[in-house]
Amino acid sequence: MNNSDEKQNLLISVISPVYGCEACLRELCSRLFTSLEKITFDFEILLVDDASPDQSWELIKRLSSLDSRVKGIQLSRNFGQHYAIAAGLQHATGKWVVVMDCDLQDKPEEISRLYAKAQEGFDVVMGKRAERKDRILKRMFSSLFYKLLSYLTNTKHDRRIANFGIFHHKVIQAVLSMHDTIRHFPSMVQWVGFNRTSIDVEHSSRKHGKTSYTFKKLLHLSMDVILGFSTKPLRLMVKFGIYISLFAFLFTLYNLYQYFSGGVDISGWTSLVISIWLLSGVIIFLIGTVGLYIGKILDGVKDRPKFIVSKTINLGRVQED
Repeated sequence: MNNSDEKQNLLISVISPVYGCEACLRELCSRLFTSLEKITFDFEILLVDDASPDQSWELIKRLSSLDSRVKGIQLSRNFGQHYAIAAGLQHATGKWVVVMDCDLQDKPEEISRLYAKAQEGFDVVMGKRAERKDRILKRMFSSLFYKLLSYLTNTKHDRRIANFGIFHHKVIQAVLSMHDTIRHFPSMVQWVGFNRTSIDVEHSSRKHGKTSYTFKKLLHLSMDVILGFSTKPLRLMVKFGIYISLFAFLFTLYNLYQYFSGGVDISGWTSLVISIWLLSGVIIFLIGTVGLYIGKILDGVKDRPKFIVSKTINLGRVQED
C-alpha cells in the first residue's frame, strides 16, 4: 500500500469496482452505511468507476457530495474488474479492507460477520457463497475454470469464493507489492499467504442489469490467470513431448516390421500421413503455448502502468478538473 502505517487512521475501507451498475449504487451505499455504522463510524467507501458506459460516475459524484466518506475513483478507460480493484487498494487507508462487487449480489449485511470472524485472529476472511445465484452456464464455466486453475497452479481454489472478503492492511500491502502484469485478486491473495479462513455468506440474485462477463471475456480471463500464475502448461508440454516421442518410436518399430514382413501395399503412405498431421498439430500447439508466455513476458518488459486514474473525489490526490 502506498500509505504508511501512520496513515492507517480508518478502521474499514470498502472497495467496489463499478461497471454498468448505476441502478445499484444508491442502495449499495445506503446498505453499506447501515451495516458499517454497526461496527464503526471510521470507514470509507471507495467506488471505482471502470469507465462504466452508463451515468455511474455522475451518480458517484452526487453520492460523494452528500457524505465525504464516499470516495470516487475514475479510470481513464475500461481496464477490467481486477485492475479496478487494484486502483481501489492503492487508495484505501483502512486497517481492514473489504472488497465486494457493486451489483448487490455480495450483501453488505455480511460485512459484520466477516469482521467478527477476522477478530478471532485471521488476516483474511473470504465470503464463501453457500448457494450461487448465477445463471447455470456461468456456474458451469466457473466450476470448470477453478478446477483447471487448481490443477495447473497446484493450489486449491473454491468456485464458491470470489472477491468478497475482508483483509488486514498488511495483506493488502503484500498484494500491492506484487508487480505482476496480470491482476487476479483472489489468486494474488492466495499467493501472499497469511492466516486465512472463509465463512458461508448469502449470495443474492442480480436485481439490475446483467453481468459484464461474457463467455469471451471469461475465456480471456482464464487464459490470462493461468499464464500469469502457473508454468505448469510448459511442464506438461515437456511431458507431452516425451509421450509423443515414445509413441513415434513404437510406431517406427511397427512400420519397420510391416515393411520387412511385406504387409505394406503402398510403402511410406501411412507413416507419412500420420506423421504430418499428428506432429504438425503438436508442434503448432506447443509453439502457440510458448508464444503466449513470450507475449506476457513482452507485456511485463514494457512496464506500462496497470491502470490509469483519470479523476478522484474526496481523496486529495488526482482531483477532477
